[in-house]
Parts: sequence; C-alpha cells; structure tokens
Amino acid sequence: MESELKKIISGKVREVYDTGKDELIIVTTDRISAFDVILDSEIPGKGVNLTQIANFWFDYTKDIVKNHIVSTKQEDMPAEFADSYYKDRTIKVKKLKMLPYEVIVRGYLFGSMWNAYKAGESFCGAQFTGEHQLAEKLETPIVTPSTKSSEGHDINITREEMAQGVGQELAQKIFDISIALYNKCYDYALTKGIIIADTKFEFGLDENGEIVLADEMFTPDSSRFWNAAEYKVGESPKSYDKQFVRDWLIANDLKGVEPAPKLPDEIVAKTAALYDQCREKITG
Repeated sequence: MESELKKIISGKVREVYDTGKDELIIVTTDRISAFDVILDSEIPGKGVNLTQIANFWFDYTKDIVKNHIVSTKQEDMPAEFADSYYKDRTIKVKKLKMLPYEVIVRGYLFGSMWNAYKAGESFCGAQFTGEHQLAEKLETPIVTPSTKSSEGHDINITREEMAQGVGQELAQKIFDISIALYNKCYDYALTKGIIIADTKFEFGLDENGEIVLADEMFTPDSSRFWNAAEYKVGESPKSYDKQFVRDWLIANDLKGVEPAPKLPDEIVAKTAALYDQCREKITG
C-alpha cells in the first residue's frame, strides 16, 4: 500500500510531514539560520538537542495546558523515519487549527522592547515610565503578541489587536496560559543556572475548540536564555543560542547575505557545544 506521507513544510529548521490522518510528523534538522538566511553549514546535534529540550518542557507543563505531542518514540513513527538519523529528532503531533500569532512573554527589558523604551515609545501597548537599565527584570512578565507572517518579518501588535482577531475570551485564556507557562519554567530553569529572559509560544485549537500548545517551547531557538551566574543589570548578557554565529556574520560583513556563507569549523563547534550544554542543564 502506498504511503500517504507528504512533506508540507520545509522551514528554516523543521521539516513537517502530513500522515494523511489527523497527525503530523515533525523532524528538527541541524540547519541553522541567522538574520532570516539559512546558512550553508549545519550544527551537529542541534536538531536532537532542540527536540529533547522541547519534549522535556512539553511534559513538564502538561498540567497547565494540553500540547500537540502524540509520541516521541521512534518506533511509533512511519517506516520512512526508521533510519538512525531520525532518532530523538522526530515527533508525532496532533494536527490542529493553528492561530496565526506568536505569543511572546518577556520578563526583562531587552531587545526590541529596550529599543522602544530608549526611543520613548510604547511597545505592543506596554508603556515604560521612569528610569530603567538594559536587561532589567520587569516587575511582572508581560505578553507582547505578533502576527505570524509566511513571508518577511512577523509584525508586533497589541494584546487588544490579537483579541480583536480571535475574540476577547480566547485571547485572555491564551495570555493567562502563556504567563503561567513562563513562570513555572522560569523558576525551574533558574535552579539550573539559566535565566529565561523571554520566549515565544504558538497555539492551535483541537477539534473541540480547546487550546493546545504546539510548535516548540523554551528552546534556545525560541527563547532568550542567559547564564544566571554572569547576569548583571545594565550589561548585555551572553545567550545560550546562535550568538557566536550572529557575531561572526556581523564581524565579516555577511549579515543577511545570500548566497548563504559557510561557517568556520570553530564557530560550528562552539555553537554545537552551547546547544549541548543547554540540553544537559535543562534535561539533566
């Protein structure tokens, strides 16, 4: 019998396959992108690390919200994924009606929010008064949504604008869930020496209209992780992510350049080590 498996998405990092039923297969590759360009180098083990970190968090937070995971076991995948390459980087998930938003939770004044503050502007409806420092912890984490764009950059919007799109009740539930997820995982990560400065979530609705957490969660690709031991207010903290890659591209005037450049072996090795370290700290 011919397989109904069909690749429906080939993203910057993930390959998504439709099983022809109500499930999808997601494979996280070792590809790396920076400044919206997929680079001509892979980071060994990156896909496995990202998958294992996300799987840990999905399990850790299932008391807060349902998630899309059906199985993480290789033996439960279609025969096409029996090769050793797919082990620990492949998951089977529930097909959902995805909401076209990213829900970003920010716990620190940093990045684009810091830039808005310095310019005296509001950010996604949040207004900052008084004197603040770079990387300062907010009194309470805030939700700053954005619209998902298939092409180009996502667009920051206010909570009210998202509520207009999905309805006030659903939006408020999603905001409350997002804050609860952030708080629980922030506290856990801190015991492992990691500060989760900010993160993004994606949600869908199942056949009963219930909210389901999907995509990835609390990975170095979807979050800003800082080393708690080195964190100082007023300084730009080092991240557990692809900062080595970004720094090298900027230093060599290759930011956003296509065709994508190949990374030096040293940058690949340093970045791979960071992803390894992050998985070990979080998952033990």
